This record gives sequence, C-alpha cells and structure tokens, in this order.
Amino acid sequence: MNLLLIRLIIFAVLFFAGLKLYRMYREWKLDHESQLDAESQQEAGQMVRCAWCKVHVPEADALRDQGEWFCSSAHRDRFLQEQRPED
Repeated sequence: MNLLLIRLIIFAVLFFAGLKLYRMYREWKLDHESQLDAESQQEAGQMVRCAWCKVHVPEADALRDQGEWFCSSAHRDRFLQEQRPED
C-alpha cells in the first residue's frame, strides 16, 4: 500500500512538472512569434491610402505629392490633372 502511494505522489509531481514546462514553452513560443510579427511590421512600414484608387500600399513604396499619397505615378498624374481647374 505504501509503495502505491509513493508511486502516485511521484506520478503527480512528474505530471505537474511536465504541465508547468509545457505552459512555459507555450508562453515562450507565443512571445517569440509576436516579437517576429512586430519586427516584420516595422520592416514593412506604415500603410497609406492612394488618393486616386483608395488602395493601401506600404509607405516606402508610395509616392507623395501635394500632401497626398499615391500608389503609382500614373495615379498621381491623373489625380493632379483632375484637381487643376480647366479653362
């Protein structure tokens, strides 16, 4: 009977130690993934919206003219052409 009780205690200790290690690993993995996501977002930069087609593009790839963002030079030219008063 005493041997059975000792085995049960050892099993319980090993089970809780394994559970604690699993939780620590899972927390480390989630922290690591969130850190990688934050780094990739910083590399991509902020997203801006094209004034002509309303598509969001990374700020590094966008063009800025007269306080507006554009996804391409063609859209910039079309937007600025419409803004000019036609005589």
